[in-house]
Amino acid sequence: MSTFVAFVVVAAIVVFFVLVELAAATLPLLIVVTLVPPGERRELAEVLAALDRRRRLRIWPALRAAVAARRRTCRSRADRYGARWW
Repeated sequence: MSTFVAFVVVAAIVVFFVLVELAAATLPLLIVVTLVPPGERRELAEVLAALDRRRRLRIWPALRAAVAARRRTCRSRADRYGARWW
C-alpha cells in the first residue's frame, strides 16, 4: 500500500508541475488576446519580443515595460496634439 501511495503522490506532483508550466506558457497569450485591443497587439508583441528573448516569457516585467512604452507613446501623442493623455 505504501508503494501505491508514493506513486500517487509523485504522479500528483508531476501533474501539478505540468499544469503550472502550461499556465505560465499560456497566460501571456490569454492576457493579450482578451485585454489588448486588436489594433495595439502588434506593438505590444514587438515590445515584449524586444524585451525578453528567453524561451519562457517572464510576464510581469514584460507587461510593466509594455505599459511604460504605451504611456510614453500616449504622452508623445498628447504633446503633439496638446491634449492630456490620461
